[in-house]
Amino acid sequence: METAAILHRPDSEYAYLYEADNFHIRLRTKKDEVSQVGLIGGDPYLFDVDEWYKNEEPMKLLASTDVHDYWLIETTAPYRRLQYAFHVVGKDGTEVFYGDRGIFPYTAETLATPGYFFRMPYFQEIDRFKSPDWVKETVWYQIFPERFANGNPAITPENALPWGSKEHPGREDFFGGDLQGVIDHLDYLVDLGINGIYFCPIFKASSNHKYDTIDYYEIDPDFGDKETFKKLVDEAHKRGIRIMLDAVFNHTGDISPLWQDVVKNQEKSKYVDWFHVHSFPVDIGKNGNFEGERTVSYDTFAFTPHMPKLNTANPEVQKYLLDIATYWIREFDIDAWRLDVANEVDHHFWKEFFKATTDLKKDFYILGEIWHSSQSWLQGDEFHAVMNYAYTETIEDFFVKKKIDVSKMVAGLNEQLMLYRQQTNEVQFNMLDSHDTARLLTICGDDKELAKATLAFTFLQHGSPCIYYGTEIGMTGDNDPDCRKCMIWDQEKQDLTMFDFTKKLISLRKEKQEVLSYGSLEWSLVADQEKCVGFKRVGQNEVLTCYFNQGSQETTIDKIETEEVLLSNLTTNNPTSITIEPNGFIILSSKI
Repeated sequence: METAAILHRPDSEYAYLYEADNFHIRLRTKKDEVSQVGLIGGDPYLFDVDEWYKNEEPMKLLASTDVHDYWLIETTAPYRRLQYAFHVVGKDGTEVFYGDRGIFPYTAETLATPGYFFRMPYFQEIDRFKSPDWVKETVWYQIFPERFANGNPAITPENALPWGSKEHPGREDFFGGDLQGVIDHLDYLVDLGINGIYFCPIFKASSNHKYDTIDYYEIDPDFGDKETFKKLVDEAHKRGIRIMLDAVFNHTGDISPLWQDVVKNQEKSKYVDWFHVHSFPVDIGKNGNFEGERTVSYDTFAFTPHMPKLNTANPEVQKYLLDIATYWIREFDIDAWRLDVANEVDHHFWKEFFKATTDLKKDFYILGEIWHSSQSWLQGDEFHAVMNYAYTETIEDFFVKKKIDVSKMVAGLNEQLMLYRQQTNEVQFNMLDSHDTARLLTICGDDKELAKATLAFTFLQHGSPCIYYGTEIGMTGDNDPDCRKCMIWDQEKQDLTMFDFTKKLISLRKEKQEVLSYGSLEWSLVADQEKCVGFKRVGQNEVLTCYFNQGSQETTIDKIETEEVLLSNLTTNNPTSITIEPNGFIILSSKI
């Protein structure tokens, strides 16, 4: 047994309060080298009195990656404190004790040494990572406001093109989408089953995408006004739909009054320390770009000269941005912020942001745009979740790109799940396409059955799923800006079969909330381990058994008579077996 692979960290994703009296403990070992793990634990003040160190509870194998196994036990403590260690038994017969001081021989003397044990000094409820319950039960719909619907032609930009007149929109094109257009189609979203809307930025800016903010306190006039937005939030809330806005606090637009003052007054500007300026004079657009020379006169988003980076370490900037963050909660009752380029903003600011927003609204949801491993942002005092790109890209690598086999996909998904606490995984934001990426149907090569299978698999995973506007009606689009086409409202041009499928999938997600929002995930063995994946979602009273065939040939799965078919595609349901065609899947339910 390779003991160097054994790992546990107290007060982390390896040891945390899931609920007030439910403590989760994980242990990592080398894959396939350990036969069993026992938890030795009890009250630190009763170590010698009860001699609890002579007993242990078995841990269960939770997940496996390419190189590691992860073990889990859920436990509690009568006095809300815990001292614990691990008894690890290798398949080669080796037995070791693992605790706070490292690895020792498993002996009576080791067990009787209290200093060798890990400690959870007290179950501090105030420190427990709390994720908003409503997010676990939310199906999101992302709207790029400029392209969703034109509900008020009176505010359409003068240079706007006729709606949908351009098959492949350009980067600078306008079509006149606005907030009234969203209000007009709220009932469409209700019919689809949506209960959360994620908006790309709606604040005053010069571009069609609005990530170059001019004024964070104003709705962009091309989208409407505050009265219209207030109506939108109220009407959405009446329908049980939550609202998440996009906050661009890493940088501002170069024609914002803040940056314009720096350009005008240079070193004497009262806002000069609001940015990262390295030399003078500062000129707009002199920071280079992807094609040209890259200078360092001021920091920007990427190498985009029109987006100067804000100095969020400056107390004045902090006060300014925190007032903006709370303003839209206080005045309009929004439910969540999505934070653009969140990993490029300092942790100190995000901790202040978390406190300011959640103090105002206890179940407020904070979502960071981070495309990589994010443990340091997900400790319970910054974000509740991140946009789960690493997770969904692993799904796409198997289903869409055919780069990996089943075992590699499962290993990759488990790797991501083990980075975070369970309550974090339950509110991660899972999307397969967005305003930043090519559309799902396009990356699937216009194979709608493949797109359905990929979407269904994602909806069955841990986390909160999101539909990008138009995916439900079969819209296509390559990378930005082609993925930002005008929404198609002519039903004759919509794929109503895809709409009906998406509607059923969303309904399944919501009807089976107890299992899919809170249940465990267990991978199953199937005949074709390279191309067919099977897994179970296990709840308190129900098990969903799911099979997805991504091979080139049909595959047959044994069926239990008591299993009910919830949703399937490209399958033949026989009395004792199920035949699944390529790109087909089936979701079965059975009672516990």
